[in-house]
Amino acid sequence: MGGHTIGIVIPARNEEAHVGRVLETLPSFVDHAIVIDDGSSDATYERASSASSGAKVTILQTTGLGVGAAIDLGHQHLLKTIEHPFVSVVMAGDGQMDPNDLSAVLQPILADEADHVKGNRMSTFSDIEQMPRKRRRASRILGWLTTLASGRVVTDPQCGFTATSSQLLRQWNWEHSWKGYGYPNYWLIHLSSQGWRVTDVPVKAVYAQEQSGIQPLRFFLSVGAMMTVEHHRRAFKHLFGSTWMLLSFLFYISGYALAIVAVQQPITLLGLPFAWWIAHRLDRLAMRRIVGGRTKI
Repeated sequence: MGGHTIGIVIPARNEEAHVGRVLETLPSFVDHAIVIDDGSSDATYERASSASSGAKVTILQTTGLGVGAAIDLGHQHLLKTIEHPFVSVVMAGDGQMDPNDLSAVLQPILADEADHVKGNRMSTFSDIEQMPRKRRRASRILGWLTTLASGRVVTDPQCGFTATSSQLLRQWNWEHSWKGYGYPNYWLIHLSSQGWRVTDVPVKAVYAQEQSGIQPLRFFLSVGAMMTVEHHRRAFKHLFGSTWMLLSFLFYISGYALAIVAVQQPITLLGLPFAWWIAHRLDRLAMRRIVGGRTKI
């Protein structure tokens, strides 16, 4: 399609009820489908093996690597086994991604307008309303946190419906990639830091009777800690290469200074949100220069 081979990476853990339908509804332009059966205890492998698909299906069985590591394994398998250039698309094995949206997700890469494309389920009111209320609230909180961590406005960071060019995949640092939940957030932070072209496209929110394996408290603690660490790494990486980033750092530190002074003079605590708001706006200006003006994804 557009001179590119199209590969689909399908992470699946205990998805016997859905993975067959995911494979059977793939569009005809898909060349390869890589199912990563990540430690399933049900009939996920059997259902994927018996599914009828126009794509060449490969099933990789693992022992519970985590969703991020499973996706990485699929990307790396495509890098090693299929011709370049190609686009690697992630579609979950739970059937929450509409195959009719696949062409739109691919187009920015095929048109050489982006290196990484992510779906956005919150682009229209009707799609937002289909999302369960708890997930909607969590997505908005995580969108705000990912915006702070990446320096780019992110509306729906948890949508795992993504497409990535083989050029980007060849340069990705697989040794330090995030292995579990929070994988999309980690990618967006690093793609921003490295200056890759990232865009999003509207996709449908599809929900039925799927069961999420996420434990909310554990997820927010681990992913929140990861984003805090990666935010600081990104900022320090560009600290002396960008005047805006250096100014952002000074306002960021001044916020901490105000917090310390507030022990003796509580009124100074009122200045902390303002200092950090300025720091974030300067961070956004720095990233605008680094990524060429594309600061909303």
